[in-house]
Order: sequence, then structure tokens, then C-alpha cells
Amino acid sequence: MPSFDETPLRDRHFDDYRPGDGGTYGPVEVTESAIVGFAADFDPHTMHLDPLGAADGPFGGLIASGWHTTAVMMRLMVDNFLNERTSLASPGVDELRWHLPVRPGDLLRARFTVLEARPSRTKPDRGIVRTRIEMLNQRDEVVMSQVMMNLIRRRA
Repeated sequence: MPSFDETPLRDRHFDDYRPGDGGTYGPVEVTESAIVGFAADFDPHTMHLDPLGAADGPFGGLIASGWHTTAVMMRLMVDNFLNERTSLASPGVDELRWHLPVRPGDLLRARFTVLEARPSRTKPDRGIVRTRIEMLNQRDEVVMSQVMMNLIRRRA
């Protein structure tokens, strides 16, 4: 069986995810306009929305919403880690943490590490993969982390 890295994303199934597998993908630059745009639509707090108002806030300037950082991670996950055709759903996320603020100009990368991959006990056509996900900035600081579970289709 080819290794995780040797299996093209479009061909990846549950059987290709083994503990220790993963990779780091990105970077994605987080711009001021993207921070403000996301905040205007989804998280309209001054610290995310108004550069001048944010200067007087607890972070001393504009920062991205944690949900914006999580959305960037999701894009990197779909583009690089999970095959959309075989990824069936996610029953949830554990241990979601926002460790450091993300600021305009930060370059984010997502590091995925498979923690566990086990066949479903009730549905033999799929398995459950638990993955540690860390978002790193350009200084290799972890700005966000979580453990995500995904239901992934097995090969026929």
C-alpha cells in the first residue's frame, strides 16, 4: 500500500490515514481586508473590524477572529488533506484553542497529524480519523490548535 504522501488527494480513502501521517500546507497570507471582511460578515467585534478602534483594545491592533483562522484551516484541509469525495462528515472537534492573535500580514500554515484511525463499529464502509491540527504563523508559533474527527469512506 502506498504511503499517505504517495497517495494523491483525489484517491485518498480511510485506508490511507495512519497514525503519524500528515503534512504541513500553506502559507496563506491573512490581509487586513480579509480580516475586516470576515468580521463584517461573521464576527463584528471592534478588535476584528476597526483598525483604529482596535488600537485601543486589549491586543493593541487589529486581529483576525478565531473563526477566521479556523476557516483558513478548513480551506487548507479541503485542498490538501481530506478527499472531498470520501470525506463523509465530521462528528465534531475537541480541544479547539486560539493561542495567539493573528494579525494583518501573518502567513498561516496548517499542520495535520493523524492521531488515530479506526474502522467504524457500526458502518463497515467507513472509518473514523482523529487528527491534531495546528495553525502556525511565519515564526512557527502555534496560533490555533484542535483535534478533529472525520468520517471517511473506506475502499470498496
